[in-house]
Amino acid sequence: MKLIADSGSSKTAWKLISTTSPTKDLKTAGINPFFRSEEDIFQELSLALLPETGNEIQEICFYGSGIVNQEKGDIIKRALARIYLSARIETYSDVLGAARALFGSQSGIACILGTGSNVCMYDGEKITGGISPLGFILGDEGSGAVMGRKLLGDYFKEVMPPYLRLAFTEQFKLSREEALNRVYRSEKPNQFLAQFIPFLSDHANSAYCQEFVQHNFMEFFERNVVKLPDYQKYPIGFVGSVAYYFGQILRNTAGYFGFEQMTILKDPIDGLEKYHKTLTK
Repeated sequence: MKLIADSGSSKTAWKLISTTSPTKDLKTAGINPFFRSEEDIFQELSLALLPETGNEIQEICFYGSGIVNQEKGDIIKRALARIYLSARIETYSDVLGAARALFGSQSGIACILGTGSNVCMYDGEKITGGISPLGFILGDEGSGAVMGRKLLGDYFKEVMPPYLRLAFTEQFKLSREEALNRVYRSEKPNQFLAQFIPFLSDHANSAYCQEFVQHNFMEFFERNVVKLPDYQKYPIGFVGSVAYYFGQILRNTAGYFGFEQMTILKDPIDGLEKYHKTLTK
């Protein structure tokens, strides 16, 4: 049996693939090695994943945010190896997972717009170039965390239109002190900030929300996509909840930069299942 995982900062989607039974879909919390230790990951997956899969796993392919080098990948690999003693385990970046899910063995520009953001050039086998995302403080343009950060700023500085400020107040009942504490003193501030994105979707007909999202997507293209060499020669695709829920604005923005067609996947896990099944044929 084989396990495939796609992990963001908020959640991890798993596929348990067997030759004798239907594929099984599983969910656990997000596993980002920048925020979680080997022991923490081991403890959670021992309780949440192992009972659902059994221990007869032969191969694990884990794609995740935060896997920026071997050191970070090894944190997850060691945790999984303590659970699945006989499995061959490989860890990859989430952006390679996005590329494989979007393009399979074809080349293209693969982008992530979820809690965080990222972009890379993919040649059908490997990542050949990209722009460092830098996280939600220095970069991550267009991501849920960055848009959530800016939305909170607009709320507390009264840039947001009054009727939307009232709706925001009634929905979240969030004081300035609590917001500052959650952003600057609590764990996983990126997830806290990204939780405000559905508010933009709920009020998508307002000019403020449309312009807000479009401006953030413009920043993503200007500071990331157009920095790639010969970017207009390649197809482009996106994975992630932000890309999915604001798909029309994203398509319009991509069109402005010369992309006539694009693919959007809410979750890359189904594409990754297809990719890995193709490899075994």
